[in-house]
Amino acid sequence: MGQGVGPRRPQPRDGELGAAVARAQDGDETAFAVAYRIVHPGLLGYLWGLVGEEAEDIASEAWLEIARDLDRFRGDGAGFRAWTATIARHRALDHLRRQRARPRPAPLEQDALDLPGRHSTDDQALESLSTARALELVRALPRDQAEAVLLRVVAGLDGPAAARVLGKRPGAVRTATHRGLRRLARHLADTGAGGGHEDGNGEDGRGRD
Repeated sequence: MGQGVGPRRPQPRDGELGAAVARAQDGDETAFAVAYRIVHPGLLGYLWGLVGEEAEDIASEAWLEIARDLDRFRGDGAGFRAWTATIARHRALDHLRRQRARPRPAPLEQDALDLPGRHSTDDQALESLSTARALELVRALPRDQAEAVLLRVVAGLDGPAAARVLGKRPGAVRTATHRGLRRLARHLADTGAGGGHEDGNGEDGRGRD
């Protein structure tokens, strides 16, 4: 299980990020700005997938907490990504609790879980995740799959780091990511080939994580 969702390579700027964070902890405000510019786009995408249009406000709250508690952080660039994602997730969940609601968009077709995987189709889904439309589709995935995909693909965390953020086993996160990407890939393929309409066969094949 997990074919097509292998371990993510270190992010290209993780070395620069780690160095910037270390300087920021010594009081270098310019270095903190560098760390912000590296991390913020992925963090904002992750939050957008959780709370939609409230993402900017939640991100602002998270960065205030990150700046306040920066001295407590211990780790490298990849660890900083995970730490910031954890803080952002807590703020997002607090926001959702305040609203007394969870996002419950209509799920994608369940039968996509049982289709044979194709690496090329998964890759197309990965490449599409920078678009607002694709993030809307990710939000429509079951919550565990959506968060796993957002953390792995959008925020750029590796499997163990994403598992720590979510409080789950790496294997469970890997499975959720794989299933989410396959559902997303199928949906993108169907709507792309069919002029933007969804496949309405409505079969319900339940999958378990």
